[in-house]
Amino acid sequence: MYLSIVIPAYNEEKSIEGALDGIFRFMGTKDYDYETILVDDGSSDSTASRAEQSELAKAGLLRLIKNETNRGKGYSVRKGILSSRGEYVLFTDADMSTPIEEIDKLFGALDKGHDIAIGSRGVKGSNVRPRQPWYRQSMGKMFNLLVKLLVIKGVNDTQCGFKLFKGAIAREIAPLLRIDGFCFDVEMLYLAGKKGCRIKETGIVWGHSSGSKVRLVGSSSRMFSDLMKIKTMHNENTL
Repeated sequence: MYLSIVIPAYNEEKSIEGALDGIFRFMGTKDYDYETILVDDGSSDSTASRAEQSELAKAGLLRLIKNETNRGKGYSVRKGILSSRGEYVLFTDADMSTPIEEIDKLFGALDKGHDIAIGSRGVKGSNVRPRQPWYRQSMGKMFNLLVKLLVIKGVNDTQCGFKLFKGAIAREIAPLLRIDGFCFDVEMLYLAGKKGCRIKETGIVWGHSSGSKVRLVGSSSRMFSDLMKIKTMHNENTL
């Protein structure tokens, strides 16, 4: 298996079928084999049944994993990675805020010797359309500043949900992850850096989704709290 595409999804009934059909159409232009792993994170709507109606599912290219309850994006991505078989592993958001076509840019970065390529809205070559509301932009800038000060220097955008890993590295890091929520990206990149992985930040197309699951109060406070814990959770014995 050349590529595994991992998609965490929570209450995405309005968009998931179209997103999966888009993957099916684009991947049909490629000459390598792939699998798509959708992790339904305890959705209370028809996310799973809509996914099963997609062209991807009908072609036998979709694996559906269901969490019994809502466990969080980090938990779901971790579960998907550990179920993957690909030489490379991409995880991407269910709303396709970054089009699947942008994967070619990430593969380009890996072809130049990097182990991990992460989509970014904060470097040259990025194209953000439409932008987030000003209050979300402000929250994101504050979070990114804290990431640089406390955890990872030199990465402008840890939170874009479009990241491509060498599969062996992804499956080596995933069991070490402890954060179940949105801050798992930072934890994953922190552990990758500690292991000496070469990480490339790559500008991509990205569009704000009005259905974002990041809530300004609850999600944000938990993200800041989790950020403060990352280094203390991972002493040298975990690496």
